[in-house]
Amino acid sequence: MRLIDLSQPLFDGAPNCPAHPPVSFRRTADHPHGGWRMEEIAMATHTGSHLDAPLHKLAGGKSISDLPLETFVGPARIVDLRGLAADAPIDGAMLEPKLAGLKAGEIVLLATGWGDRRAKTEEWLHHSPRLSPDGARWLAGRQVRGVGIDHYSIGGEGAANEETHTLLLGAGLWVVEELKFPAEVFALPMPVKFWALPLNWPGCSGAFCRPVIEADSSGS
Repeated sequence: MRLIDLSQPLFDGAPNCPAHPPVSFRRTADHPHGGWRMEEIAMATHTGSHLDAPLHKLAGGKSISDLPLETFVGPARIVDLRGLAADAPIDGAMLEPKLAGLKAGEIVLLATGWGDRRAKTEEWLHHSPRLSPDGARWLAGRQVRGVGIDHYSIGGEGAANEETHTLLLGAGLWVVEELKFPAEVFALPMPVKFWALPLNWPGCSGAFCRPVIEADSSGS
């Protein structure tokens, strides 16, 4: 098996949602004095490559530990949206021709190219392409199991982001954010087999994950 890593690295001061605490990595022990090396980390649960459970937006919704692990593994279709302008909405009319043959239960991963632009810039932090409420409604209506994007927020900012999250999570989907798509994934036959296993954090609204694609196997 060969795996293709879709995760974003986390490190001290890494770019993240500006509404969240800054990412902190602090070395608390080291060689040779301490006899071993150890780090202490501090950040929000929705940082770096991570999963949103319904509880993230919906009071009383399912937490990350309420969803079976098998939910986060399955056939996925990568939608090539590279070249989108800043603030561009991704709606149903844009998705429909790119997702011919989409089946209920599949996972949809939106590759805008902005995962390659990850930085603490005004443009990346506040003006990414985003899944619009119309696009979220289109995907939920096709009964996909999860949706991902290569930015920290699938819906951008503001009221539209809240509606997009409510539509997806309210339909029982999970969301994976902060992906990065290496160029080689766009040559793979679709669907691919996708894995994004969350950490075992009971009752949490989301969790870090390591999203990967099995490069040498069909997702079907």
